[in-house]
Amino acid sequence: MTNDLFVAARKAMANSYSPYSNFPVGAAIRTTSGVIHAGCNVENASYPEGWCAETTALAHMVASGETEIAEILVLAQKKDRVSPCGGCRQRLSEFAKADTPVHLCDSAGVVETLTMAQLLPAAFDLD
Repeated sequence: MTNDLFVAARKAMANSYSPYSNFPVGAAIRTTSGVIHAGCNVENASYPEGWCAETTALAHMVASGETEIAEILVLAQKKDRVSPCGGCRQRLSEFAKADTPVHLCDSAGVVETLTMAQLLPAAFDLD
């Protein structure tokens, strides 16, 4: 089921602009409607003002008119298991539920699946 997310994240990662960290990352989000939105990290000389792959994927999702995440997948070229940073965890939680699966991958596929609540147990919310 996650193969299409993995392929989308890997394709996005190939377009990563990461000349400063040399750490390409790809992310893919499946919305509740089934559409996949992918993104890669985009760095700039005013480091760390770049965009994480998850943030880029979220921007694609929202720009297309969608706001509900069904599942998330994150992939890094140079790490066996990469997790969203703290800022991305909070941004993702804005559009995901506590039980939304987050798949952490290596170059071959999913290594671990956690929920948003496991990644960000004390998320800010409307309350």
